[in-house]
Amino acid sequence: MTVLNGEDEVAELCRDLIRIDSTNTGDNTGPGERAAAEYVAGKLAEVGLEPRILESDDRRASVIARIEGEDSSRGALLLHGHLDVVPFHAEDWTHHPLSGEIADGCVWGRGAVDMKNMDAMILAVVRQRLSEGRRPPRDVVLAFTADEEAGGAYGAQWLSEEHPELFEGCTEAIGEVGGFSVSLDDDRRLYLIEAAEKGIAWMRLTARGRAGHGSMLSAENAITELAEAVGRIGRYEWPVRLTPTVETFLVETSRALGVELDLDDAEATVAKLGPLARMIGAVLRNTANPTMLQGGYKANVIPQTATAHVDGRFLPGYEDEFFKTIDELLGPNVTREFVYHDIALETGFDGPLVRAMADALVAEDPGALAVPYTLSGGTDLKAFSRLGMRGFGFAPLRLPADLDFSGMFHGVDERVPVDSLQFGVRVLDRFLDAC
Repeated sequence: MTVLNGEDEVAELCRDLIRIDSTNTGDNTGPGERAAAEYVAGKLAEVGLEPRILESDDRRASVIARIEGEDSSRGALLLHGHLDVVPFHAEDWTHHPLSGEIADGCVWGRGAVDMKNMDAMILAVVRQRLSEGRRPPRDVVLAFTADEEAGGAYGAQWLSEEHPELFEGCTEAIGEVGGFSVSLDDDRRLYLIEAAEKGIAWMRLTARGRAGHGSMLSAENAITELAEAVGRIGRYEWPVRLTPTVETFLVETSRALGVELDLDDAEATVAKLGPLARMIGAVLRNTANPTMLQGGYKANVIPQTATAHVDGRFLPGYEDEFFKTIDELLGPNVTREFVYHDIALETGFDGPLVRAMADALVAEDPGALAVPYTLSGGTDLKAFSRLGMRGFGFAPLRLPADLDFSGMFHGVDERVPVDSLQFGVRVLDRFLDAC
């Protein structure tokens, strides 16, 4: 077998994946992930693995492969990434989002940040190691999933419920949205490793009243009831709640910045983080944002019902408080139901796996400081955690100080520096040796 170099091919793998349209429209009408799954399976088969492509529905495909480690009696490690991407408006982009263009030292396109970059790094490091005949210390399971961008019903959720045997022995997992750098100065960088995720509550609110003519008096107007409930929810100021992960992040970040930390004013510390403040600020508290309104069908008809949607996110340990508050804000004449509901996650930032991540980062960047953080969104880890896995977000990237990486998640002009991808390959290789 020809020996491969992961650093040499990671950018090409990334651009190939970006060029495969795997847009997830959220209603199962998109192109699906089958073409991307076949590409990934082919790259794994070239280095001797026997990947399986599993379809949960037409074109909704995931890829699973297992690498036998030196000691299969140990708990296995899951490396997971998703193949789908969110929709885009191509006219808003500098380079077409399906072009995989390499320009200004970056790979451009939808998925360059979320998360075909990590898919490419996993493929690159696995292909290099296997071509060199290097096995990991323990079994490693690879999962490239469908449908993460719509909650995973056709991907990680389906796999964990219908094919749990494929993850037999997996005790720990590594996935997306973590391990990227935030520059403190020229010599020091924080690397944010996801150790917690907010829970998700997408809710449909319904108000019911009495239908009637728009010219008449109405004390039971569904739109009025709904609008008042939406206003109360949208304007509510949720209290700050410091979870263990958030508190550890604030302590470590304050120490690194050399600023005094006042846990009674956590927002002051977060404000010093520049563009990252958007991402971190949302994990100081629960959130609930109204996102959709619908009611009525004619200007002179008072409708019997009106509906709204709210995107709710709750911190680990604060789910009961979240729903108690929501129900109080709704009032007596508005009901709620779930469009989508999933758990919050949190794990301690300690143990051999954490040390392996931190050590691999420092080996490639002596100015690295690994810190845990809470993700305001959700990932496939929620589904895999139900199989008993402890997981982290660790897609290591050393980024330029002026690149607003977090702002490109689901945004316009997604791009990732080629040298950041190569850095990630080196770090993942060291990590796999130590884990």
